[in-house]
Amino acid sequence: MTTLSKLSREGAAYGGFALTLALAVATLAASIGAAGAQPGRQSKVDFQCTNPKSGTTWGVNVDYDRSTANSFPAEITNSQIAWHDTSHGGYYYLDRVSGALTFKNATTTGGYTLHHTCSAG
Repeated sequence: MTTLSKLSREGAAYGGFALTLALAVATLAASIGAAGAQPGRQSKVDFQCTNPKSGTTWGVNVDYDRSTANSFPAEITNSQIAWHDTSHGGYYYLDRVSGALTFKNATTTGGYTLHHTCSAG
């Protein structure tokens, strides 16, 4: 096992290059591990959504690090989370401030829009 003192001795023989390289690699490795962790933000959030007409509830899982919503690729901005459900069709738009969830689906007769409410939790 190579120790830091051994690297330091060997690095001195090469003008400090080996030590500098070793420290650079260690710093890079540490920064890669912490890249996804941003203070004050969870990487995954579960939203509980409700159809106000029927009272039906379901979950929406958002992964900010992977930019997905319910495992579908999502466009995540400061104001909304938008994704396309390729399994069942339709486009979802979740307002991050109000929790309003809008579902839009195209049909041969022009399509329809549904409105739901969501809250993080």
